[in-house]
Amino acid sequence: MSSKTLVLIVEDEADIAELIAFHLSREGFESRIAGSGRGALDSVNRETPDLIILDIMLPDLDGLEVCRRLKRDPALREVPIVMVTARGEESDVVVGLELGADDYVTKPFSPRVLMARIRAVLRRQEGGQPSDNESLTLAGGAITIDPSRHVVRMNDETLSLTLTEYRLLHYLALRPGFVRTRDQIVSAVRGEGTVLSSRAIDVHVAALRRKLGSLGAIVETVRGVGYRIGEEATVKSA
Repeated sequence: MSSKTLVLIVEDEADIAELIAFHLSREGFESRIAGSGRGALDSVNRETPDLIILDIMLPDLDGLEVCRRLKRDPALREVPIVMVTARGEESDVVVGLELGADDYVTKPFSPRVLMARIRAVLRRQEGGQPSDNESLTLAGGAITIDPSRHVVRMNDETLSLTLTEYRLLHYLALRPGFVRTRDQIVSAVRGEGTVLSSRAIDVHVAALRRKLGSLGAIVETVRGVGYRIGEEATVKSA
């Protein structure tokens, strides 16, 4: 049995699927190709991949429905999914991320960018998600989040954050590089007695960036989708 990482490519355009498979092979991955949504579901039931590249526009079941079914299956929900979308399908990206997809690329895409996204998703998967009680560092150690005390320090100075700003920063830092939609952020940071809308998140992000000063750019905007923390966040011992 091969010890290579197995990637399932779900793409109905044969030339694109073959191009992805070629670049995966060059990077040392093994791949399978499914040309339809139902074909993808049949494939994962025969052989569980380590990652799925999932086109949204498919001839039978669309990619969003495939993602929904996979994430409902206890045996398959942990398999990471990178969605492939056409430009202008921002609403589909948001839905896919809220269904549990891990990342996305838009067509036309650079194979190098796709390979980088795949490696980043697999790296996060292997490392696991830190627990809510583990300390985190951002920006090369300049920012430290201490969940046990709900304290954020930047360059050894304690930041004066509101509870919502703290929760927002901590939530994003738990999975660096992972895009969170506004609605996901609302669900994660909303506390008892706190009223938040998805658009109010933009206001809290702006305030958080101001308080982070020159390091505010670590909270990245993903246009039309939401926010993420740059990949430089690391876990410290609690």
